[in-house]
Parts: sequence; C-alpha cells; structure tokens
Amino acid sequence: MSVLTRLDLRAFDGDLADVLAVPAPAGEGTAALVREIVAAVREQGDAAVRRLTVRFDETVLGDLRVPQRELEEALAGAPPKFRAALDYARDRITTHHEAQLEHEVQLDKDGITVREVVVPVDRAGLYVPGGRAAYPSTVLMTAIPARVAGVREIALCVPPDRDGRVARPTLAAAALVDVDEVYRVGGAQAIAAMAYGTESIRPVDVIVGPGNVYVAGAKREVAGVVGIESFAGPSELVVVADDSARADLVAADLLAQSEHGPDGAAVLVTWSEAVIAAVDVALDQLLEHAQRREEIDATLGTGGRAVLVDGPEQAMAVANVIAPEHLELMTEEPESLVPLVRNAGAVFCGPWAPAVVGDYVAGVNHVLPTARTARFASALRVADFQKHVHVVTLDEAAFTTVAPHMRALADIEGLDAHGRSVALRQDNP
Repeated sequence: MSVLTRLDLRAFDGDLADVLAVPAPAGEGTAALVREIVAAVREQGDAAVRRLTVRFDETVLGDLRVPQRELEEALAGAPPKFRAALDYARDRITTHHEAQLEHEVQLDKDGITVREVVVPVDRAGLYVPGGRAAYPSTVLMTAIPARVAGVREIALCVPPDRDGRVARPTLAAAALVDVDEVYRVGGAQAIAAMAYGTESIRPVDVIVGPGNVYVAGAKREVAGVVGIESFAGPSELVVVADDSARADLVAADLLAQSEHGPDGAAVLVTWSEAVIAAVDVALDQLLEHAQRREEIDATLGTGGRAVLVDGPEQAMAVANVIAPEHLELMTEEPESLVPLVRNAGAVFCGPWAPAVVGDYVAGVNHVLPTARTARFASALRVADFQKHVHVVTLDEAAFTTVAPHMRALADIEGLDAHGRSVALRQDNP
C-alpha cells in the first residue's frame, strides 16, 4: 500500500485549485473553541490562563513567569555541542537579519521634505511550541530579528510540560539572545494573554511565531489588536523531483517536515512514475525507524500526496497553487525552476539544501507562512517588528505653490474643512 495518496494530473486542463484543495486544518469547531478561549482570557486574565492550562496541558501552574535564574542556569549548563550549535546558528541568523535593516529615506523637492523614519515596536511577543518537545531554534528565529529591529522588550510564551516546566534547551536559547521575560503558557491562551494582557503578562504590540491550528486561529482572532507576522501553522513541504533525485533523500525530507505533527502537508510532485514508486519504498523503510511515528502518520494520513504531472512547468504550477511553507527543487537543474516560483515561503535548491538547513543554520528565518498564505505573506523578518513613520516638512513658499491643488481636490471631495485648513494659511500667512 502506498504511503502517499496518488493524484495523476497528466493531461489535466481544468482548474488546479479544484483538485489540489487541502481541507482547512481549523474547522468551525476549532474556530469556535479558539474564540471561547480568547474571550475567557480577555475577561478573566490569569485565572482563565491557569484553568485552560489544566484543561489542555494537564498542568497546574505556580508563577506564570519563569525566574531569570532558570534561564541563566540552563545556558550555563548547556552541553558543549549544543552550546556550539546555538552560537553558530545565532551568528548566521543575526548576519542574515542585519542585512535586512532599512534606513531612513528622505526626498527633498520643490521645498517639500518627506522623510520615512523606521521605528521599532516597543514590545514584542514570541510564541514557541513546547510541551513534549523543545524548539530552541525557534527562540533564535523569533528573538533575533526583534533584537536587530531594536525592540525594547521581548516576552516569550512556551507551553509547559506536565510538571509545569519549560524545557532547558528552550530556556538556554532564550538566555543566549537576551529574551526579557519567559512565561510557561501555551496554546490559544498564550496568544490571548500577550494580546490583551493579564495580571502577570503585559500586552505586546506584535505577536510572532509558529504553532498548531489553535495558535494560528488565536492569531487570526487577535489580529488588529496586535500586529501578526503571518499565520504560521502546521508544517508543509512540497518536493519537486525528477529522475536525478535520490529517493531516500526525498523520503527523508518528507518525513522531516511530517514529524511536526497533524494537519501538515508532505507532497511529492514529479513527472516520473519511477520516482513515485522509489520514494514510496524509501518511505516504508524509513518509517520503520521513525521515533515520532504517531506525528508522521497523522500528517501523511491527511496531507501526504504524490502528484504525477506532465513536466516541470506543470509541476511548478502545482507548487504555486499549493503555496507551501517549504519548497524543495530536487531536480538536475533546480535553479532553472526558481523563476517559475510564485508562491512559497522558502525555496531549497538541490540535494544538499534540504528544508532542514533552513530550519536551523542557513540564516533564513524558519517562521514561514502556511495554509496557502504564502500567496501574500513572507518569512518572518526584521520589518515585522518595525513601523515606517512619514515625516513631512514644508516652507511657506512650497505651501503657497501646492495650496491651489489641495483646495481643488478638497472641493471635488466635498471636504469643506479640508479646504478651510488650506485657505486660512493662504489668507493669514
């Protein structure tokens, strides 16, 4: 039996969106529960957070905030190999994001000076998955661009384990990048707490970070109350492969993104039936040794597909409709396909650039748009923590020159007070 559900699109001339539609991971039941959680936290603060943590994480919390000494102890006690990896990843991620820094823009023309000043938000909220697993890399990916942007205060929420603790690797990473506050709170309740504030958690201006369907749903619910970078939900990977691709590498990469758990997508797109057959065999072999088999099976059961197409152009059309979080081009000439990419969070070219490189050490951000939001959204970046403020200055001569145009436009739009604002300056300079 094939691990991946097969879909043959050769000679298909209909609307690809109709046949490639992926069921929305968050149904109405999930959305209703998220709204209930957000409303409870907004109205009841810490009490709701504690009650919901018992309900969903089976944990009775003491203080919501993790003491600073625990962060420092976790970093001091980090095993040498882990600490070296953290340092290396931090440096790569920092270099990449420093290159994104934007500088003030100024235009002077006809006596009018227009400046665009880049200003960081005051306080950022980071969400990092936790509970049974630790994701120190996500701490780096979310905190570093915030620091590079110049954010003054950074708060981090992480789901606790059943003992109410946050994993030491996560705390070590938080200490390394100078996160100001860490809270042992997860799920939709964490997003609501950061958006609206509670007795223990002060509200933030921006919330970033990946999570499950409940976290992504909560971010949708509070968008507009706070800034949201994207709806980074369950992990997705599309691999476009030809006969040059090693089946075991394709299979390994599909499993790597599948082990994040349910509601994700792992899709092979190829114009070779032999590739599909070989990857299926490789998946069977690798699954025998998979430690996170339950999570992988949950992903492949609903989101695992092998799509057979006519050739490279149709393959890229399929990828663009799916708009995946990660897109791997495992072909003989991957760079030739890059110009055809329209919708993807991040693209990885060739056998030596698996998506895992982006997850950890390439320097690019691994907080990426999912659920087809790559059609309009991008990877987390420095600009997600910044605002662009326009500053306008005119001298009297410049004002006199442009005044007739302003009054004409105000008259057409029927905005009498606008016109009067101009006229008073003309008549009483």
